Amino acid sequence: MTPLNALKGPASPGGVSPRFAQLAPIAVASALFMDFIDSTALSTALPTLAHAFHSDPIHLKLCLTSYIMALAVFTPASGWVADRYGAKRVFLLAMSIFLTGSIACALSRTLPQLVAARILQGAGGAMMTPVGRLIVVGSAPRERLVSAMAAFSMPALVGPMIGPPLAGLVLTFADWPWIFLINLPVGIAGMFAVSAFAPKLEVPHPGPFDWRGFALSAIAITTLVAVAETAGLGVLPLGVALALFAVGSVSLVAFLRHARRAEHPILDLGLFRSATFRASVIGGSFVRLALGAWPFLTPLLLQIAMGWSPAKAGLVSMGQAIGAFSAKPMSTRIVRSLGFRTLLIGSAILSAAFTALPALYRRDTPSVLIFFILMVTGFVRSNHFTAVNTVAYAGFSGRDLSRANTLSAVIQQLSIGFGVSFGALMLHIARAGEGPLTTDRFVFPFLMIGMAALLAAPVYFGLKRDAGADISSQAV
Repeated sequence: MTPLNALKGPASPGGVSPRFAQLAPIAVASALFMDFIDSTALSTALPTLAHAFHSDPIHLKLCLTSYIMALAVFTPASGWVADRYGAKRVFLLAMSIFLTGSIACALSRTLPQLVAARILQGAGGAMMTPVGRLIVVGSAPRERLVSAMAAFSMPALVGPMIGPPLAGLVLTFADWPWIFLINLPVGIAGMFAVSAFAPKLEVPHPGPFDWRGFALSAIAITTLVAVAETAGLGVLPLGVALALFAVGSVSLVAFLRHARRAEHPILDLGLFRSATFRASVIGGSFVRLALGAWPFLTPLLLQIAMGWSPAKAGLVSMGQAIGAFSAKPMSTRIVRSLGFRTLLIGSAILSAAFTALPALYRRDTPSVLIFFILMVTGFVRSNHFTAVNTVAYAGFSGRDLSRANTLSAVIQQLSIGFGVSFGALMLHIARAGEGPLTTDRFVFPFLMIGMAALLAAPVYFGLKRDAGADISSQAV
């Protein structure tokens, strides 16, 4: 074993030795571990929460979309705040806010209280994930970017692996608030890891904050997400829904005009001139639309339509995380062998097929078969997102990395949020309003989200064959 002192080299500019700085991706990912546990555990608990709050299961999507909406609203500011006050400092503050939101979730006794607490969590999460990715991208040598992104993703995959069965055990032996309280020890340990191993990034002053752009984007996001959230459910009067849509559309157009003219826009739309970034964001959005609907639809299918217990559903759902986890050690080699274009096209098609496959599940479908299907699904999706998240940064350096990271993160969260609403709307249509949630009701929703994921493939066909070669050819 290498002695501890042997690991210590000359101090880096950020105060962390080069050897320890290589642990930054794992340290940041360990801090994000609680976010992954929280999200997957909450998805497993949706049917239980619907009973606890005396609410229709479809309306419980508010717990998911309120968090995602908060992410999308506050994420645009993450790049500027990280550049202005330091990525490491902002990341630790964001984790503190997230943990406070977790405590508030556990103390909630009504659905509106839980939604408000989830918004607080989202405000912290809006800084955690994109700023954490910025620390990894900014501290990794270019030739090791694929490896760093894979290492950054791998520990976080343990969260989805543990989340569902842990939620099942909590719901079996304790009450639902403990789903949120388990975040506390994980988050505190992650904060210590980031404090010890994440370097401080030196970046130029980002210039003045774009308050006008932030306000316009926030109004557009909240109103349009609210319309998507309530579409077809009769929650809002038609006149109110149309008014919100009009306000959101006008704000979006105003923001697009402002972003093209502002010297330092909060979201730099000029980044779309990069073909690899454009394909990554647009193609990835279609797959994430399906990914957003998946954790909403699947627990309802398994626990309500198929009659499984939360514990059984959680244990079987581990298959997807195990498949994703097993893919990470091979991700770099697969990217080097196939190239980004071929890998993205193939994995998008396979992701679409496996996303739609639950449409065939019936009450007598063997749980072992579903487990192995989920393993393959996780393996395919993991390779897809490793590639799509990495190729987005091909050709970028310096401040463009921060801007690309921010814009990509906002669109990612919006696509996932719209995915939850899209999946709920498809289920509402298949359910014919208030019909029982039987397995046949899920055929149409899963087929539709599978078709949405398939739309990514034509986008990736537009990439050049050597797209991202400066990254993939040097990945080790």
